[in-house]
Amino acid sequence: MIGIVAYCRAGFEGDCAAELQAKTAAMGVYGYCQTQPDSGYVMYRCASEEADHLGRKLALNSLIFTRQFFVVANELNELPEHDRVSPMLAVCAELPLMGSVRVETADTNEGRELSTFCRKFTVPLRQALRKQQCLTDKESSNRPTLHVLFINKQQVLLGYSYSYNQSPWLMGIPRLRSPSDAPSRSTLKLDEAFSLFVPAEEHATRLQSGLKAVDLGAAPGGWTYQLVRRGMMVEAVDNGPMAESLMETGQVKHVREDGFRYRPKKFNVTWLVCDMVEKPARVGELMTAWLLEGYCKEAIFNLKLPMKRRYAAVEEYLERIQHDLSEGGHGRFEINAKHLYHDREEITVHVRWL
Repeated sequence: MIGIVAYCRAGFEGDCAAELQAKTAAMGVYGYCQTQPDSGYVMYRCASEEADHLGRKLALNSLIFTRQFFVVANELNELPEHDRVSPMLAVCAELPLMGSVRVETADTNEGRELSTFCRKFTVPLRQALRKQQCLTDKESSNRPTLHVLFINKQQVLLGYSYSYNQSPWLMGIPRLRSPSDAPSRSTLKLDEAFSLFVPAEEHATRLQSGLKAVDLGAAPGGWTYQLVRRGMMVEAVDNGPMAESLMETGQVKHVREDGFRYRPKKFNVTWLVCDMVEKPARVGELMTAWLLEGYCKEAIFNLKLPMKRRYAAVEEYLERIQHDLSEGGHGRFEINAKHLYHDREEITVHVRWL
């Protein structure tokens, strides 16, 4: 093992690297990052046993700027065009039995050009791995996942992730389709956030029909749309107009008011969501106030990122929220944050009382 490789949005390699350095140092692991601008990934090099330790113990859901990471077993360069499989089999023979295989690329323009090649390459590689008994005959969620990251057709990073510490999606990217009747494409942010922050087995209770929700800064209704499609009753707070299609559902009450001033009349709101374009510290204070005052049980909101020192700034925002909630003395809570695939210059935060 030579380290780990972390996938991120192109242009955020520095933020991903800064976070990896901080998190690994806190675990007593000291390595170094290699980055290339706009490459869509970060290579963190460390000792072999420490790389596997990170694969097991560095929780993916604790990382904000990393979509997926895996332990790198080997770098394969100058792969022969006539036989790329054999060098990979030689590496896999030294690894534990794998339960599945993912052939991936970085999320860049160059990477997307390789996507068709990767899909086609997956079939013969899977067959060869099973023939050599490096891969279970049927996919198994109890075994590690083999990752094959093509940098280009001649260069590959090959390694594995553990089933309990990985994204369920190829390259860490959920494949969501933008609904044709949604008022805006921002709807996919909340859809992805629900997929990431609420386990599938808890959707029936935490995202059930009939729950009360509030959307601050709702117009024209991209986030309200996701609440409505799950059967919730929504108070959409915004001085701007809401999409008529949402108002016609009978599930939306449009409150023409400043989102920073509004408070609900009853303490029966389960979900508070907010995608207002405002200073992140101000949004964080607003969300914290709602939670401390008992106006909601869970909140999902976006915090806009500064141009520089983004990871450091994010840490400051989240530490302030954690501090204020802890000082509030209302009990245990959890807070998670992620730079989602559908985010741009913001991160999405989820907070709830336990």
